[in-house]
Amino acid sequence: MLSNPIRRFRYIIYLLDILLLSFTAFGGPQVHLMMMIERLVKKRRYITEEELLELQALCQILPGPSSTQTVTAIGLKIGGQPLAYLSLLVWSLPAMLLMTLAAIGVHLLEQKKISLSFTRFVGPMAVAFLMHGAYAIARKVIHNFQGWSFLIISTILAYLFPSPYMTPLLIVSGGVAASLNFRQHEKMERGPIKITWRPLIFWISVLLVAAGIGTVTKSLPVRLFENFYRNGSMVFGGGQVLIPILYNEFVEFKHYLTDQEFLSGMALTQIVPGPVFSVATYVGSLSMQSYGITGQIIGGFVSTAGIFLPGTFFIFFAYPIWGQLKKYRGIRASLDGLHATSCGLTIAAAISLFEPMAVDWQSVLTVLITLLILFFTKIPSYLLIILGLLLGLLIV
Repeated sequence: MLSNPIRRFRYIIYLLDILLLSFTAFGGPQVHLMMMIERLVKKRRYITEEELLELQALCQILPGPSSTQTVTAIGLKIGGQPLAYLSLLVWSLPAMLLMTLAAIGVHLLEQKKISLSFTRFVGPMAVAFLMHGAYAIARKVIHNFQGWSFLIISTILAYLFPSPYMTPLLIVSGGVAASLNFRQHEKMERGPIKITWRPLIFWISVLLVAAGIGTVTKSLPVRLFENFYRNGSMVFGGGQVLIPILYNEFVEFKHYLTDQEFLSGMALTQIVPGPVFSVATYVGSLSMQSYGITGQIIGGFVSTAGIFLPGTFFIFFAYPIWGQLKKYRGIRASLDGLHATSCGLTIAAAISLFEPMAVDWQSVLTVLITLLILFFTKIPSYLLIILGLLLGLLIV
C-alpha cells in the first residue's frame, strides 16, 4: 500500500532535482554531466555513476541533444515513459521561456528602431565559442588519419555547398564510410535483439504528418515544427553541430533571421542554463516575428517541441536494446565517421560566420581575445558574454 505513494514522492523529488539542474546547468554537455554525477548519483543515488556514463555514451551516438536525452533516459530508467516525458518538460522549460523572451526582446528593440550595436562584441565572441567548441570536440573524438580526412572533406563540402540537405548527407556518408573499417574493432559476443518498433513508428509518423499538413496548409508554425523536427532527427554531436544547421537553413537559405539576430541568439545560449538546443527556441520565435508577440510565443513553443521530440523517441527505441547494439563492430566503427563529419560541419559554420567579420579589425580582435581566454583560463562562458554586452553598452 505504501509503495506507490513512496514511489510517487520519490519521482517528485527527482523532478525537483531536474528543475534545479535546469536553472543552474551552464556550460554545455560536459559540465551538465558533472553536475548530474554530483546531484543525481552521489547525492540522491537514483542510478550509479557507471549507469549514468553508460547512458551518456548511448546518447552521444544518437541524433539529438545529448544532455536532454540523458535526463530523459534517467527518467525512463527509474520511472518509465511518463517520468521520461516529465523529465524532458522540466529540463527544457526554463531555457525555452528565457530564449523566447530574448527573441521577443530583440524584436521589440528592432521595432522601436533601437540599435543592436550593444551586441557588436557578442557576435564575434559567439564565433570564438564555436571555433573553440569545434577544436575541443575534434581533440576528443578524432584519433587517426581517417578521422582527420573526414573532418577536412566535410568542412570543405559544407562550406562550398551551404544547403540544409548537405548536413544529413555528410553525416550519413561519414558513418557509412567509417563502418567499413569494422574489422579493426574487437569482436564481442552477441545475443538475440528484441526490438520494439513503436517509438520509431511514432517518430516517422509525426514527421510525415507534419510535413503533409505543412505542405497542404502552408502554415508557418506547422512548417517550423517540421523543420526543427527534421533537424532534431539528424544532429549528431550536440548543440555545436545544430548551430551550423540552423544557420544554413534559417539565415542563408530561408532568410528568416539576419546574421546579427542569429549571432545574438547563439551567444545568448551561453548565458542561459540548460540545453544548448534552446537556440532552436530563439530561432523559431524570431522566425515568426511578423506575427506579433503571440506568434513569437507559438514559434518558440513549436520549435522547442520539434527539436526535442525526435531525440526522445530515439531514446525510447535504443535504450532497451543498447546492451546488445553496442556489441556490433559496424555500429562502433561508424561513430568515428559520425563524430568527424560533425566536427567538420561546425568548422564550416565558424568559417562562414567569421567571413563577413574578417574586414573589421574590432571583430577580429574580439575573436582572438575570446579564443585566448577560452584556451588559457577557466572563466565561464556566460560571464564572458555578460562582459561583452557591458562593453557594448559602455563603448560607443
